[in-house]
Amino acid sequence: MTRIIYLHGFASSPASSKASYFRDYLENAGVRVDVPDLTSGDFEHLTITGQLAVIEEVAGGESVSLIGSSLGGYLAALYAARHPEVGRLVLLAPAFAFARLWGSSLGGAEQVETWRRTGTMEVFHYGENRNCRLGYQLLADAGRYEDYPDFSQPALIFHGLHDDAVPVSSSREFSAGHPNATLEVLDSDHQLLNMLDYMAPKTARFLIES
Repeated sequence: MTRIIYLHGFASSPASSKASYFRDYLENAGVRVDVPDLTSGDFEHLTITGQLAVIEEVAGGESVSLIGSSLGGYLAALYAARHPEVGRLVLLAPAFAFARLWGSSLGGAEQVETWRRTGTMEVFHYGENRNCRLGYQLLADAGRYEDYPDFSQPALIFHGLHDDAVPVSSSREFSAGHPNATLEVLDSDHQLLNMLDYMAPKTARFLIES
């Protein structure tokens, strides 16, 4: 039986609208879908390494396929590059080059240094609908990982043309160097919510019927 793990995005949760949509759609198709809390209930001390450990625990060494949204897409790519038992991947606006992306989103070196010096900053957590503290260890740890994980499994990537959070150029760069990945650029933004009805059946065919 095909088993799928859905990886939510940064400052999101297993209860996000996108995670719920894909889980319901795929479970109706007869597939088991796990949607773990990648923060393990400790958003302030979030790291890439910690999130990869959550995925490893949920996968349990079994053959799984992965769906990842934004940061979850980057985590899926990192995990697949290190775990050949992963079958296939569907990446939704994957946040490739996460460390560099975060550094630039903060507005420059001065803001990054302020975060490093103070140790924490406030960010809006969409899953909790409030501001939450986030430690600098996330960016420090992210710098240990490659921008574009070199996994070889088949992958389907969806990315919005009007994404202002993760540039579509990053998915174009990745797919240009990875013939195992098929990129679809959609008329959407970072959330891709207007394309759920389009992406879900394609995802099901790619992960289940292939």
